Amino acid sequence: MQPADESFEKLEVWRRSQELSIELYRLLAECRDWGFKDQITRAGNSIAEGAERSGKAEFKQFLSFAKGSAGETRSQTLRAIALGYITQERGSALVAELREISRMIHGLIKSLDR
Repeated sequence: MQPADESFEKLEVWRRSQELSIELYRLLAECRDWGFKDQITRAGNSIAEGAERSGKAEFKQFLSFAKGSAGETRSQTLRAIALGYITQERGSALVAELREISRMIHGLIKSLDR
């Protein structure tokens, strides 16, 4: 798939990342730890950026950044659980979804190599 073939809104990985990001905003709406809240929500928003780039190489580079952001968001989610910002149950579900999103991004990167 070439980046020009579809907009990022059509990518399932973007849609799932968007849903997760919205959920993080909602879960942390009352969180007064502004630095933490800013970091986790920014990391959760970064998946779409690469799809709007021109060229396969640049798209792959930004997908790699998005994969890193998914890992950062997972780490921040684990920290949110430990700090009591998110319940263990909800946090575990988010961590599982973030692992799946990372796998999906990895698969998309590999598909661009073919």
